[in-house]
Amino acid sequence: MSAHAEHHGPPIANQSSRVSASVLGMFLFIASEAMLFGAFFTAYFFVRVVNPEAQPWPLEPFHLPVFVAGVNTAILVTSSFTMHWALQSVKRGNRAGLQAGLVLTLLMGLAFLVTQMLEYARIGFNPGDGAFGTIFFGLTGLHGAHVFVGLTLLAVATVRAFRGHYTPEHHHGVEIPGIYWHFVDVMWIVVYATIYLI
Repeated sequence: MSAHAEHHGPPIANQSSRVSASVLGMFLFIASEAMLFGAFFTAYFFVRVVNPEAQPWPLEPFHLPVFVAGVNTAILVTSSFTMHWALQSVKRGNRAGLQAGLVLTLLMGLAFLVTQMLEYARIGFNPGDGAFGTIFFGLTGLHGAHVFVGLTLLAVATVRAFRGHYTPEHHHGVEIPGIYWHFVDVMWIVVYATIYLI
């Protein structure tokens, strides 16, 4: 009996030789998440542009901690480099570099999230304080939720890395969380520039 005749169940999915199905799935998921953020940015610009009285932005008495958010941005951007280091390390078979890169990325992500929570506690307004408060907490909170999801994925990848689950040939468990983490970083740069700087 041939191997083809022994196969049971649905046919094996056709797969591109360039992009694996799991990586493609993550890219499609990220595209849907980008649309979600797009809806929030649309609301932000609608509130800000349609209301001439919303200038200067933010309205008094709101003040944003631009410097602290800038430091937080630097932390998150740096974590993208450590994530890239982890992925390149596993591709080269460097287990120590993989572990160090993942741990550093995880720690910087946690530092970002803790700093943002402290900012929320001290900022002096809440989501119920008009359209600005709602938009600010909506956009930054949405991003914070994505950071939390990213940290969960990184924590799983880090535990698996210390258990020796990854090899240069099999490292999708590092690559896929890495793609998501880079998306989170890029999206924060857009949020920071839009909310804090423009």
